[in-house]
Amino acid sequence: MTTTTTEAKDKKKSKAKEVVISAPNFQTGEFVIEGIAPYVQNKFSQKAKDMIKATQEAGSRSKKGTKREAKDFDECYKGAMHISREGWHGIPAPAFRNALISACRVCGFTMTRAKLSVFIEADGFDAEEGTPLVKISKGEPHYHEGTVRNASGVCDLRARPMWDEGWQAKVRVRFDAEQFSLQDVCNLMHRAGQQVGVGEGRPDSKASCGMGWGMFKIVNEEGDEG
Repeated sequence: MTTTTTEAKDKKKSKAKEVVISAPNFQTGEFVIEGIAPYVQNKFSQKAKDMIKATQEAGSRSKKGTKREAKDFDECYKGAMHISREGWHGIPAPAFRNALISACRVCGFTMTRAKLSVFIEADGFDAEEGTPLVKISKGEPHYHEGTVRNASGVCDLRARPMWDEGWQAKVRVRFDAEQFSLQDVCNLMHRAGQQVGVGEGRPDSKASCGMGWGMFKIVNEEGDEG
């Protein structure tokens, strides 16, 4: 007995209907974190962007007869801060997301899947560049001056805002519940705080082994699910 063309098409349609893609099941975990080490911030200031733009617009004329301006350390310090449109200080939300994804390396979870599964809900946005921010709810910045080596190997001084240990923030993590449980996210936050860190001088810094800065612990151990 032969199968007609119509019957074959009907079978293909029935098979296609059997493939079911479940709708996203996102949940939110809320974690109050506290710094167990200083947090140091380094926003690329608007002034630095303007200087680069002016140099590029000048083209080949940029190096002729130019005078090196005196460095205003106080301006560098203030320019390195992330300040929201409402006026409060914040930590870039991507810093926490990157820390969670990086922490997956030490617990056997695929980073590429984590990129599609964990997100940070912002409290606001940077007033100058629109970067999503998590509000620093406790702690005030103070002036910090440190030595660094430029790409050329020349030693340089950098002025940055530093928050002493004890700083706090409330981080809301939106996660795919088909990939992670709330306890998984809680454990990732623990690892992100104690093995990865956020900001300048963090242990997971791409440029060095870090200064031990930007490390944190979870204050509300159980997390709040929403």
